[in-house]
Amino acid sequence: DELYCRLYRTHIPTSPVQKALLAAGSGVAALLDPYRHDMVAVLGETTGELALRRLRDRMRGDPEGYQILQYVPSGEGGGAVPDPAVRPVWGEVGGGIPDPAVQYIPSGERERPRIRVSTLDLERLGTMPDGSFGREYLRFLDENGVTPDSRADVKFVDDEELAFVIQRYREVHDLMHTLLGMPTNMLGEVVVKWFEAVQTGLPMCILGAVLGPLRLSARRLQLLTATLIPWALRNGMNAHCLLNVYYEQRWEQSLESLREELGIEPPPQL
Repeated sequence: DELYCRLYRTHIPTSPVQKALLAAGSGVAALLDPYRHDMVAVLGETTGELALRRLRDRMRGDPEGYQILQYVPSGEGGGAVPDPAVRPVWGEVGGGIPDPAVQYIPSGERERPRIRVSTLDLERLGTMPDGSFGREYLRFLDENGVTPDSRADVKFVDDEELAFVIQRYREVHDLMHTLLGMPTNMLGEVVVKWFEAVQTGLPMCILGAVLGPLRLSARRLQLLTATLIPWALRNGMNAHCLLNVYYEQRWEQSLESLREELGIEPPPQL
């Protein structure tokens, strides 16, 4: 059965029953320990298909998002002549007929951007001026003791393109923290989850946004409900979809101007 073939390098084929069991088990584990990022990842993969399809469609409909989805290294890639041995990178016309107006790229040459230590020039980011997006992102990593390689590979999404969408979401999570000016403590994570819940519609984000506040102190809960949740909701609704930003091309832009471009208000004081 095609469904049970590996669709990408890290893919683990699972049946609907297996996905339901994984979702239930990972959901309980994530509730007991929100810092179990492996369980949060499994929960996102096994419950997020509809939201991922909507996000994929938003990326397809945005020039920058489309470029991220269909990225091909310079000097490679196909041409405009349809070929049965070549996989379409966009869509097809009715009846599954390849559309000759779209670029076609052999699957073996198809690559997409990844945010990993191996793909980032961290030394270069460190030489950028204070206030630049790249420098502030590196500062965020250093101050919070996190690394771009902490994001798990996708395993349980049965669609190669949707698998990339949720992988991209994971890998830009720390960039969202940088843009939103939020630390990685429980309060900061909950604020980011409210923003992401509005932006992505992923059940994992909604669950984290609703249940995360249960672990906060009374003082922080008051700050969250009075100031931070309204700010996160407003910005989540008004801001440009953050999955449609080619961050790798924005390192030298100032953080302030990038926030203005994306429609993100200056973060409130914590």
